[in-house]
Amino acid sequence: MSLKKAGFLIILILLIDQISKLYIKTNFALGEEIEVFDWFRILFVENEGMAWGTKIPGEYGKLALTLFRLAAIVGIGYWLWDSVRKNGSRILITSIALIFAGAFGNIIDSVFYGVVFNESYGQVASFLPEGGGYSSLFHGKVVDMLYFPLWKGYLPEWIPFWGGKYFTFFEPVFNIADSAISVGVAMLLLFNKRAFPKESKPEKKKN
Repeated sequence: MSLKKAGFLIILILLIDQISKLYIKTNFALGEEIEVFDWFRILFVENEGMAWGTKIPGEYGKLALTLFRLAAIVGIGYWLWDSVRKNGSRILITSIALIFAGAFGNIIDSVFYGVVFNESYGQVASFLPEGGGYSSLFHGKVVDMLYFPLWKGYLPEWIPFWGGKYFTFFEPVFNIADSAISVGVAMLLLFNKRAFPKESKPEKKKN
């Protein structure tokens, strides 16, 4: 797979991701929800930190996280370029491109959204508001909207630890960028041998 094709895939995912986020941010108030099906809803939430809403404590925690993401995207970009240069497998290059696009998509939120949008609490945010954004550069929140509550109910009492508790599957709210990262990682895990084919060793010549 060429670098040009990988670049096209990255741009396509970034466009879909950012268009969906811009639409949600400028048409939904925080927490607003639309039921598409019983098992699929559009729910606007914002993620301030890492996966599962984990936060780095302290005044500079968010800044440190954003800078780490920027460093990580540089590393992933080099991995992609190096894999193409070494004629890596199509699965490997596609997987890295998906991971790169997803990481880049969420970095855009973290770096710029605090500057270009105002708050979404109790209102629909405005793009480039006159009063300025809700935060400063590198302190933006990631926009999430895809929610798949496939099953909700109380778990049977006989289940250890969680028995009798109310449970939702699948509870996390995510976005297109998160999906791209998940698919890329899943491809590397499921097709590991095809992504990283072992080079056959040359046979020794018999005397």
